[in-house]
Amino acid sequence: MIPAMVLARIEQLTGKPVAELFDLMAGTSTGGILVLGLATPGPAGAPKHSAAGMLSLYETQTGRIFHRSPGWKVRALGGLAEEKYRAEGIEGVLEEYFGETRLKDALADVLITSYETERRIPFFFKSHAARLRPDYDVPMKSVARATSAAPTYFEPLRLDAGSPLDYYSLIDGGIYANNPAMCAYVEAKTLHPNREDILVVSLGTGERMHPLRYADVRGWGLARWAQPILSVVLDAASTTADYQLRHLLRPGPDGSRRYWRFQVKLTDCSDAMDDARPENLRSLRLLAESMIRQRADDLESLAAALVA
Repeated sequence: MIPAMVLARIEQLTGKPVAELFDLMAGTSTGGILVLGLATPGPAGAPKHSAAGMLSLYETQTGRIFHRSPGWKVRALGGLAEEKYRAEGIEGVLEEYFGETRLKDALADVLITSYETERRIPFFFKSHAARLRPDYDVPMKSVARATSAAPTYFEPLRLDAGSPLDYYSLIDGGIYANNPAMCAYVEAKTLHPNREDILVVSLGTGERMHPLRYADVRGWGLARWAQPILSVVLDAASTTADYQLRHLLRPGPDGSRRYWRFQVKLTDCSDAMDDARPENLRSLRLLAESMIRQRADDLESLAAALVA
């Protein structure tokens, strides 16, 4: 919800859809779903979804995505024996939002992260590669499903790899690129090696505030670390990418900014990625609204730079 609201404000300020403002958009997990939605073509070549329209996905569809029947709760043992949620809910939502649109059809270049569990390699879905290689082109709904297959929450996606016996086993790219801004920067430099005027906008989904205190964690074993370790990995990867880009993309000689980061601390709300209670969604909205007000000048400056 938080990055969708920031992007909706940018669309308001510029009067243009996000896909027309950026040459490359990168996303991981929920950010990957958001990026793909904004790059999905609609009638007459215009984007099918606005940023405000994608916000409605989080406001109206999370109950379907994070739904568990009583029988599944028993079978999954709270996520200990099986993934916490069955895939039917999220796959149904992705079918409605993306239909049969394929990766090659993206209105702007997109880079979506995932991880292949059998080959043990980072896996990148790239729209420019999909346009060059038909065997690399897959439905957007499959890309969205792969990037959001968070371990313990959803089962991996089994994606056919072009032959009857081969396939990819894909999970959430957040395990190595929860903040894919650095991946996006490297991809931009690869596609445009002679360009130095690269501007990066990085949008966070909220910074967790619950500390893991030494007095508590010093005695933890495998059972106690199993649940929080995922959030630790995600937070560390995100913060590291932000640190790297702040040093790589310092302001230019004229003071122009080349790197913009919009992030908010998750105070007064749950930081659980599957907390879809209406009151928690409202708290997230209020946090995003507060950040947008506090950084109004930054957003206006950014909007001016994007349309310059």
